[in-house]
Amino acid sequence: MTTFALIGAGPGLGLATARRFGAAGHSVALVSRNGRRLEELAAELGRDGIRARGLIADVLDIESLNEALYAAATALGPIEILQYSPVPRADFMKPVLDTDADDLDDPLAFSVKGPVTAVNAVLPGMRALGRGTLLFVNGGSAVRPHMDRAGTSIAFAAESAYARMLHDALAPENIHAAQLIIPGAIRPDAEHSSPDALAQRLYDIHHQRNGFRHYAEPLPA
Repeated sequence: MTTFALIGAGPGLGLATARRFGAAGHSVALVSRNGRRLEELAAELGRDGIRARGLIADVLDIESLNEALYAAATALGPIEILQYSPVPRADFMKPVLDTDADDLDDPLAFSVKGPVTAVNAVLPGMRALGRGTLLFVNGGSAVRPHMDRAGTSIAFAAESAYARMLHDALAPENIHAAQLIIPGAIRPDAEHSSPDALAQRLYDIHHQRNGFRHYAEPLPA
């Protein structure tokens, strides 16, 4: 059995995606900063018959992220699928004219150093398996910068560039890197952007392995 590792585990999209991959037979590693929430999510998945474990880590703390992913692979089995989808902090989204150089330290660590750390942690295991999937989930500012959300616009663009390079570099090794852009809010009543619909979309991206960038909804005109 291989493992689906979710960085940014929460009760919405995270839980839905964990449930979808767990239903397909993967163990689930849930990674976030909130230990109590992790316990609740792992218990809920366990009631569905899914083997799940919560691991506390902060994507701004490279050492804790490395340790969590190593522990996940040791306890649950090799990580075949990694999803990087933590929710950015509100203070990352300052207007561009109010943004100083120091304001970009945490957004760039969150969206660049975090993904690089996570990918480097799981890549040896994927290579040993001979397959793998790297899923990056971003908002619309990753492809259309928003002047009132400068930190995430800049950092998501950098994350997109990194993910695209991974897509090209790792394809010959049967490791598929892909990005899902969610332009608006995730809503339970949305046809294409509900947690369950997005979870299925992410599973389809993993399974079908066709192309790099995917959109949950068309970008607004």
